Amino acid sequence: DEPAKSDVAAEGEAPKAESSEPKAEVAAEEAKPEEKTVVVAEEEGTKTVEAIEETAVPAASEPEAAPAAEPKEELIWGVPLVGGDERTDTVLLKFLRAREFKVKEAMAMLKAAVLWRKSFGIDALLGADLGVPELENVVFYRGADREGHPVCYNVYSEFQDKDLYEKAFGDDEKRERFLKWRIQLLERGIREQLDFSPSGICSMVQVTDLKNSPPMLGKHRAVTRQALALLQDNYPEFIAKKVFINVPWWYLAANKMMSPFLTQRTKSKFTFCSPAKTAETLFRYIAPEQVPVQFGGLYKEDDTEFSTSDGVTELTVKPSSKETVEIPATENSTVVWELRVLGWEVSYGVEFTPDAEGGYTVIVQKTRKVPANEEPIMKGSFKAGEPGKVVLIVNNPTSKKKKLLCRFKVKSSTESSA
Repeated sequence: DEPAKSDVAAEGEAPKAESSEPKAEVAAEEAKPEEKTVVVAEEEGTKTVEAIEETAVPAASEPEAAPAAEPKEELIWGVPLVGGDERTDTVLLKFLRAREFKVKEAMAMLKAAVLWRKSFGIDALLGADLGVPELENVVFYRGADREGHPVCYNVYSEFQDKDLYEKAFGDDEKRERFLKWRIQLLERGIREQLDFSPSGICSMVQVTDLKNSPPMLGKHRAVTRQALALLQDNYPEFIAKKVFINVPWWYLAANKMMSPFLTQRTKSKFTFCSPAKTAETLFRYIAPEQVPVQFGGLYKEDDTEFSTSDGVTELTVKPSSKETVEIPATENSTVVWELRVLGWEVSYGVEFTPDAEGGYTVIVQKTRKVPANEEPIMKGSFKAGEPGKVVLIVNNPTSKKKKLLCRFKVKSSTESSA
């Protein structure tokens, strides 16, 4: 307060100070303590700053700014979404087609799919062991269709096994695991079976066998619908054709209930057939040598004699008529064949007729009636000592036409001994 009063007094008495030196000196003397106080304060302040400067640790020089990290490359099914990869356009086109080439909607679908893949943990799921080897016969890939699309089979009759059904759908945790397993199988199939290059095959055929499948109101209903929604939202244009075989009447009714959840484009790819038309329908899209035996074809695991590269002859045996297959044989050659008549109930026999005039016909397989429950495929072989032909004879006494499948090889004596 004292310095403040002195200031006010000095301002008020300034004229008198000019005519009286002693008073000015007194005033000056009175002002000195204030000046000294200010100086000391400044000195103390100075000392404080100096002390800080003496005791402070010198600041480390700022490191140079690190170069900005390049944005992480976004991949989907192993294909980058941006850049010069030729496969990128194929992937983007799938989303465009799924949204009828409406760009904004297609981009929204793509972004949602990328986010879903991250939240679902697709990358980690690819290599995960979900501990359900029993399901390998429920869904599997086998062969290709006539246009080269890989074929994925869904065999729901496997769930007739109650233990397997409970293991897959018994509770929420098991149903969640089944869903992950199904997505994992699809992801692996896409990466291993499909080719996203411009000229590659980038979609598949699905065959769903509904023979003895569980009813739609079972425990699996919710996870089935969830899987359907996920596949439709996140895997656009991956199904070239979906064939439902051995379809029971109730499934057609149930399918009408699910129909509103499917796009028109998706529904246009569906084909349904009854048990009587199953093989015939499959052969329309898939060659018999590519179709597993259980669905009417000739494909077998670990077949040492024939492979999918060995073509099959398809014939129709008309009602109350006979059909023959003639296989030319050279001298000392061995003829190997396999034959199948869908539904059988025919007579079957094999003979060898030599080319030489006056030669005797050899009965290789005596004609016999083959019932419907017979082994699905007849196999045989014959070593020809002279040139001629092996004749396979099928007689259909029924009033229904029959589908006959046959393939064969003629091995030289060198091949036969090997």
